Amino acid sequence: MEREFVELWERGPRFAQSEHFRLGTDSVLLGDFVNTGGRTRGIDLGCGSGILPLLLLWRSDRLRMTGLEIDPEAAALARENMAENRLDERCGIVTGDIKDCRTHFASGEFDLVVSNPPYFAAGSGGLSPDSRRAAARGELLCSLEDVCRAAAYLCRTGGAFCLVHRAERLADVVCALRDAGFEPKRLRTVSHSAEREPSLILVEARRGGAPGLRILPPLFIRGDGGGETAEILRIYHREDKS
Repeated sequence: MEREFVELWERGPRFAQSEHFRLGTDSVLLGDFVNTGGRTRGIDLGCGSGILPLLLLWRSDRLRMTGLEIDPEAAALARENMAENRLDERCGIVTGDIKDCRTHFASGEFDLVVSNPPYFAAGSGGLSPDSRRAAARGELLCSLEDVCRAAAYLCRTGGAFCLVHRAERLADVVCALRDAGFEPKRLRTVSHSAEREPSLILVEARRGGAPGLRILPPLFIRGDGGGETAEILRIYHREDKS
Protein backbone atom coordinates (compact mmCIF):
# COMPACT_ATOMS: atom_id res chain seq x y z
CA MET A 1 0.00 0.00 0.00
CA GLU A 2 1.43 3.35 -1.05
CA ARG A 3 1.17 6.02 1.64
CA GLU A 4 0.30 9.66 1.08
CA PHE A 5 2.66 11.75 3.19
CA VAL A 6 1.87 15.43 3.71
CA GLU A 7 3.91 18.18 5.34
CA LEU A 8 2.50 19.12 8.73
CA TRP A 9 3.75 22.64 8.01
CA GLU A 10 6.02 24.21 5.41
CA ARG A 11 9.38 22.41 5.49
CA GLY A 12 8.15 20.52 8.53
CA PRO A 13 7.86 16.78 9.19
CA ARG A 14 5.96 14.61 6.74
CA PHE A 15 3.15 12.49 8.11
CA ALA A 16 0.73 9.85 6.83
CA GLN A 17 -2.41 8.71 8.60
CA SER A 18 -4.96 5.96 8.11
CA GLU A 19 -8.73 6.06 8.38
CA HIS A 20 -8.50 4.41 11.81
CA PHE A 21 -5.79 6.63 13.32
CA ARG A 22 -6.42 10.29 12.57
CA LEU A 23 -4.30 13.25 13.57
CA GLY A 24 -6.06 15.10 16.40
CA THR A 25 -5.69 18.53 17.97
CA ASP A 26 -5.13 16.93 21.38
CA SER A 27 -1.92 15.19 20.30
CA VAL A 28 -0.59 18.35 18.65
CA LEU A 29 -1.28 20.41 21.78
CA LEU A 30 0.36 17.79 23.98
CA GLY A 31 3.41 17.76 21.71
CA ASP A 32 3.79 21.49 22.29
CA PHE A 33 3.08 21.27 26.05
CA VAL A 34 5.78 18.70 26.81
CA ASN A 35 8.99 20.19 28.23
CA THR A 36 11.76 18.31 26.42
CA GLY A 37 14.60 20.23 28.08
CA GLY A 38 17.14 17.86 29.63
CA ARG A 39 15.21 14.76 28.54
CA THR A 40 17.08 12.14 26.52
CA ARG A 41 14.95 8.97 26.52
CA GLY A 42 11.20 9.12 26.04
CA ILE A 43 8.36 6.71 25.39
CA ASP A 44 4.85 7.26 24.05
CA LEU A 45 2.30 4.83 25.51
CA GLY A 46 -0.21 4.03 22.77
CA CYS A 47 1.66 5.90 20.06
CA GLY A 48 -0.86 5.23 17.26
CA SER A 49 0.67 6.33 13.96
CA GLY A 50 3.52 8.10 15.74
CA ILE A 51 2.55 11.78 15.76
CA LEU A 52 3.74 12.51 19.33
CA PRO A 53 7.22 10.96 18.91
CA LEU A 54 7.53 12.72 15.57
CA LEU A 55 6.68 16.16 17.00
CA LEU A 56 8.96 15.71 20.03
CA LEU A 57 11.91 14.48 17.98
CA TRP A 58 11.45 17.43 15.63
CA ARG A 59 11.76 19.76 18.65
CA SER A 60 14.77 18.15 20.35
CA ASP A 61 17.96 16.82 18.80
CA ARG A 62 19.01 15.21 22.10
CA LEU A 63 15.89 13.13 22.55
CA ARG A 64 15.44 9.52 21.53
CA MET A 65 11.90 8.15 21.54
CA THR A 66 10.17 4.79 21.68
CA GLY A 67 6.57 4.17 20.71
CA LEU A 68 4.52 1.35 22.26
CA GLU A 69 1.40 0.43 20.27
CA ILE A 70 -0.87 -2.61 20.53
CA ASP A 71 -2.36 -2.35 17.02
CA PRO A 72 0.01 -3.83 14.41
CA GLU A 73 -1.34 -1.64 11.59
CA ALA A 74 -0.83 1.54 13.60
CA ALA A 75 2.65 0.43 14.67
CA ALA A 76 3.63 -0.28 11.05
CA LEU A 77 2.40 3.17 10.02
CA ALA A 78 4.37 4.78 12.85
CA ARG A 79 7.53 3.06 11.60
CA GLU A 80 6.87 4.37 8.09
CA ASN A 81 6.38 7.89 9.43
CA MET A 82 9.70 7.72 11.26
CA ALA A 83 11.48 6.38 8.19
CA GLU A 84 9.93 9.05 5.95
CA ASN A 85 11.49 11.71 8.19
CA ARG A 86 14.78 9.84 8.63
CA LEU A 87 14.10 9.52 12.33
CA ASP A 88 13.98 5.73 12.53
CA GLU A 89 17.44 5.63 14.14
CA ARG A 90 16.16 7.87 16.94
CA CYS A 91 12.77 6.19 17.40
CA GLY A 92 11.91 2.52 17.70
CA ILE A 93 8.29 1.35 17.54
CA VAL A 94 7.39 -1.68 19.65
CA THR A 95 4.19 -3.61 19.01
CA GLY A 96 2.84 -4.58 22.40
CA ASP A 97 0.30 -4.08 25.17
CA ILE A 98 0.75 -1.24 27.67
CA LYS A 99 -0.29 -3.66 30.42
CA ASP A 100 2.62 -5.95 29.45
CA CYS A 101 5.28 -3.22 29.31
CA ARG A 102 7.46 -5.11 31.81
CA THR A 103 8.12 -7.77 29.18
CA HIS A 104 9.55 -5.20 26.78
CA PHE A 105 11.38 -2.66 28.96
CA ALA A 106 13.42 -2.31 32.14
CA SER A 107 12.17 -0.41 35.16
CA GLY A 108 13.06 3.29 35.07
CA GLU A 109 14.36 3.04 31.50
CA PHE A 110 12.97 6.44 30.47
CA ASP A 111 13.10 10.00 31.80
CA LEU A 112 10.04 11.11 29.81
CA VAL A 113 6.73 9.31 29.32
CA VAL A 114 3.92 10.76 27.20
CA SER A 115 0.45 9.51 26.36
CA ASN A 116 -2.79 10.49 24.69
CA PRO A 117 -4.80 7.69 26.34
CA PRO A 118 -8.36 6.57 25.69
CA TYR A 119 -10.70 9.20 27.11
CA PHE A 120 -13.94 7.37 27.86
CA ALA A 121 -14.33 5.02 30.82
CA ALA A 122 -15.55 1.50 30.15
CA GLY A 123 -19.32 1.39 29.87
CA SER A 124 -19.72 5.13 29.27
CA GLY A 125 -21.08 4.54 25.74
CA GLY A 126 -20.89 6.71 22.65
CA LEU A 127 -17.96 4.89 21.01
CA SER A 128 -17.38 4.44 17.28
CA PRO A 129 -18.67 1.23 15.64
CA ASP A 130 -15.15 0.97 14.15
CA SER A 131 -13.40 -1.33 16.65
CA ARG A 132 -9.99 0.30 16.18
CA ARG A 133 -11.31 3.82 16.66
CA ALA A 134 -13.34 2.64 19.63
CA ALA A 135 -10.24 1.16 21.28
CA ALA A 136 -8.32 4.39 20.69
CA ARG A 137 -11.07 6.52 22.27
CA GLY A 138 -12.50 4.27 24.98
CA GLU A 139 -10.99 2.20 27.78
CA LEU A 140 -11.61 -1.13 26.07
CA LEU A 141 -8.04 -2.46 26.03
CA CYS A 142 -6.53 -0.46 28.88
CA SER A 143 -7.74 1.94 31.57
CA LEU A 144 -6.35 5.27 32.78
CA GLU A 145 -5.02 3.40 35.80
CA ASP A 146 -3.24 0.88 33.52
CA VAL A 147 -1.55 3.73 31.66
CA CYS A 148 -0.42 5.43 34.88
CA ARG A 149 0.91 2.16 36.33
CA ALA A 150 2.87 1.48 33.14
CA ALA A 151 4.25 5.03 33.20
CA ALA A 152 5.33 4.56 36.83
CA TYR A 153 7.25 1.39 35.96
CA LEU A 154 8.93 2.93 32.91
CA CYS A 155 9.75 6.37 34.30
CA ARG A 156 12.81 6.92 36.47
CA THR A 157 12.48 8.80 39.75
CA GLY A 158 12.41 12.50 38.94
CA GLY A 159 11.27 11.84 35.37
CA ALA A 160 8.17 13.40 33.81
CA PHE A 161 4.88 11.92 32.64
CA CYS A 162 2.83 14.19 30.35
CA LEU A 163 -0.66 13.37 29.14
CA VAL A 164 -3.77 14.94 27.65
CA HIS A 165 -7.28 14.03 28.79
CA ARG A 166 -10.85 15.26 28.94
CA ALA A 167 -11.37 18.09 31.42
CA GLU A 168 -14.33 16.33 33.03
CA ARG A 169 -11.98 13.55 34.16
CA LEU A 170 -9.49 15.81 35.95
CA ALA A 171 -10.24 14.21 39.35
CA ASP A 172 -9.73 10.73 37.88
CA VAL A 173 -6.42 11.79 36.32
CA VAL A 174 -5.03 13.30 39.53
CA CYS A 175 -6.10 10.30 41.62
CA ALA A 176 -4.63 7.79 39.14
CA LEU A 177 -1.35 9.71 38.96
CA ARG A 178 -0.96 9.90 42.72
CA ASP A 179 -1.90 6.25 43.19
CA ALA A 180 0.90 5.38 40.75
CA GLY A 181 3.50 7.51 42.54
CA PHE A 182 3.34 10.65 40.40
CA GLU A 183 2.77 14.19 41.64
CA PRO A 184 1.04 16.61 39.24
CA LYS A 185 3.32 19.62 38.69
CA ARG A 186 1.84 21.57 35.73
CA LEU A 187 -1.76 21.82 34.55
CA ARG A 188 -3.22 23.69 31.60
CA THR A 189 -6.83 23.74 30.44
CA VAL A 190 -7.86 23.97 26.78
CA SER A 191 -11.08 25.68 25.68
CA HIS A 192 -12.58 26.40 22.29
CA SER A 193 -12.90 30.06 23.32
CA ALA A 194 -12.92 32.26 26.43
CA GLU A 195 -16.70 31.87 26.61
CA ARG A 196 -16.61 28.07 26.64
CA GLU A 197 -15.71 25.78 29.53
CA PRO A 198 -12.52 23.69 29.19
CA SER A 199 -12.75 20.52 27.09
CA LEU A 200 -9.21 19.21 27.57
CA ILE A 201 -6.48 19.22 30.21
CA LEU A 202 -2.74 19.00 29.67
CA VAL A 203 -0.89 17.60 32.70
CA GLU A 204 2.76 17.10 33.59
CA ALA A 205 3.49 14.91 36.61
CA ARG A 206 6.80 14.06 38.27
CA ARG A 207 7.74 10.56 39.41
CA GLY A 208 8.32 10.81 43.16
CA GLY A 209 7.87 14.60 43.07
CA ALA A 210 6.98 16.82 46.00
CA PRO A 211 3.49 18.36 46.19
CA GLY A 212 3.02 21.66 44.39
CA LEU A 213 0.97 22.29 41.26
CA ARG A 214 1.35 25.20 38.82
CA ILE A 215 -1.88 26.08 37.04
CA LEU A 216 -0.93 27.73 33.77
CA PRO A 217 -3.00 30.30 31.84
CA PRO A 218 -5.72 28.61 29.77
CA LEU A 219 -5.19 27.84 26.11
CA PHE A 220 -7.93 29.11 23.79
CA ILE A 221 -8.40 27.72 20.30
CA ARG A 222 -10.40 30.71 18.99
CA GLY A 223 -10.13 34.40 19.83
CA ASP A 224 -12.69 37.19 20.14
CA GLY A 225 -13.20 37.49 16.39
CA GLY A 226 -13.65 33.76 15.90
CA GLY A 227 -10.25 33.23 14.27
CA GLU A 228 -7.46 31.05 15.62
CA THR A 229 -5.51 32.58 18.49
CA ALA A 230 -1.88 33.60 18.07
CA GLU A 231 -0.82 30.65 20.22
CA ILE A 232 -2.66 28.14 18.05
CA LEU A 233 -1.11 29.72 14.95
CA ARG A 234 2.32 29.30 16.59
CA ILE A 235 1.68 25.68 17.60
CA TYR A 236 0.53 24.80 14.07
CA HIS A 237 3.29 26.88 12.44
CA ARG A 238 0.78 29.12 10.70
CA GLU A 239 2.24 32.43 11.84
CA ASP A 240 2.21 35.31 9.35
CA LYS A 241 5.74 35.27 7.88
CA SER A 242 5.28 38.37 5.73
